[in-house]
Amino acid sequence: MNQPNKAIPGLATRQSALRLLDAVCRRGETLDQAMPAATGKLSNPSDKALAHNIAANVLRWMTALDAMIDSATRNRLADDAKPRMALRIALAQVLILDTPQHAAISTALPLVHGGPRRLVHGVFSTVMRGIESGELKLPEYPEIPGETLDRWTHNWGEDVVNAANHAWAKPAPLDLSFQTDDIGALEGEKLAPKQLRMPPNLPVTGLPGFDEGQFWVQDLAASIAARLLGEGKGRTMLDLCAAPGGKTMQLASAGWNVISVDSSAKRMERFQDNLGRTKLQAEEVIADLMQWQPAELADAVLLDAPCSATGIFRRHPDVLHCIGARQIADRAEGQLALLDRIAPWVKVGGTLVYAVCSLEPEEGEEQINAFLERHDQFAIDPVTVAELPEHISPTENGCVRTLPTTLAEQGHVDGFFIARLVRKD
Repeated sequence: MNQPNKAIPGLATRQSALRLLDAVCRRGETLDQAMPAATGKLSNPSDKALAHNIAANVLRWMTALDAMIDSATRNRLADDAKPRMALRIALAQVLILDTPQHAAISTALPLVHGGPRRLVHGVFSTVMRGIESGELKLPEYPEIPGETLDRWTHNWGEDVVNAANHAWAKPAPLDLSFQTDDIGALEGEKLAPKQLRMPPNLPVTGLPGFDEGQFWVQDLAASIAARLLGEGKGRTMLDLCAAPGGKTMQLASAGWNVISVDSSAKRMERFQDNLGRTKLQAEEVIADLMQWQPAELADAVLLDAPCSATGIFRRHPDVLHCIGARQIADRAEGQLALLDRIAPWVKVGGTLVYAVCSLEPEEGEEQINAFLERHDQFAIDPVTVAELPEHISPTENGCVRTLPTTLAEQGHVDGFFIARLVRKD
């Protein structure tokens, strides 16, 4: 422990993990938003990945980790206190990532440099003794954090909340979307046409067919919106908020003439990489939808609207720590404005598909109900069972809602709400 901090192996990675957690818990940023600044001093990609992995597991298991910490302290540490953060990082490494105790604590103590190192060491040792004696242990599943837990219990019930706890206890499976129904030599579970589910954590870029652009990574639920538009036959499609391009690639491979619009130049770089690898064609537009408009009306419009993203919590546990009622209301207000803006861009007889990767009714069911009240020229075009992946059914009014209970036995899917509307006049 007498080494200079800079000489402690792995310390820089843990410092980056601390900065990531600080960004999420104190400033409300997502891990993706925080990564560039928090890990900028790390030159090794594997170190950056480890920092992200530590932070993500702390966020996923925070309720259980905090219960252990609180059991070993006389006076409760503040939620955002640096000693609590350092202890979360140390315990997550030992209990979840199988890091040796000495390595976890030797990199945790310098995180509270100038602070109560003795307290951190004492709490860590007490918790470890409790673990070794069997008095303390991690629960079988992590628990959805407080505000989200209350909200989802109210909106969806305890069965959905329990399924959510189970869903983010282990890595999500790898879902691949294909240009055609030919999946080549790959093996996995086929739950829908042009789709394959494989085990998690596979090296995607090394899979047969990746370099040739035969497939791309896309959660099964995320693929539904484009599936509901069928074959394009050369008709014109507006794919709005299109980056990183999964839906555009689906639509282009189904014969649509796609115009893909997104406001983020950075995200569109990845979009261009994906199109280049798959050799699919689409017109690319970088623009703010509230300022841009198409030259002519479209046969179909797909709006994958900016949302709270609470439906993708399995891969992004940070969203459940930085999204609350205020953020959901803000997103819903933005979705309302976008829907009103784009509604006139659909031809009479054309289709509007609205999708959000959210588990919040304000962004899904309630949003579409309010839209139909404002725009009586639109009506729901009911989705049929035959159009959906196996084990997924439409709602009573013909929309699609995937929950943590959906395909639970097959490894779950992301939470989505999708509505298909037709313009009558």
